[in-house]
Amino acid sequence: MSATPSISPRQMNLLRVVAAMSWSDGELSPEESTLILDRFSQLFAQDEPQQAQLRQELQDYVTQNIPLEELVPKLQSDTEKFLVLQLGYAVIQASSRAPGEPLVNEDEKAAYRKLISLLQIPPEQVAALEAEMDAQLQHQNVVDAVVGQVNQYLQGHA
Repeated sequence: MSATPSISPRQMNLLRVVAAMSWSDGELSPEESTLILDRFSQLFAQDEPQQAQLRQELQDYVTQNIPLEELVPKLQSDTEKFLVLQLGYAVIQASSRAPGEPLVNEDEKAAYRKLISLLQIPPEQVAALEAEMDAQLQHQNVVDAVVGQVNQYLQGHA
């Protein structure tokens, strides 16, 4: 792995939480990995050469299956917790892999319940954040909704 990542620790933690939720079914498919790397590199780097370098740099970090229990305590504000909840919710909404498979499988449901518990967000706040993400998912695909949420957060917390 390279020495120090060129993104901030907060950005890295957001990336790792999204990856952890993608791992919740026991695997991170090449498609999921590519999608995460492409979108986060677009978000965190200015031009195509920087994006290509960042994609390569972050590859090793995305493929690490780090438990949510290690990542959630690193969140520094309620805003980050709310963002992570919405990202986790969106990621599991996108992971149906086979015809006839439920949109959210049991492993993903369990991981999401664990995330809610670790974040310690009240049920009424969880419902409001999920409704907000559902509204976004009506108009955007999951990846664009996730990137939009992270981008909005980073604009206010650079």
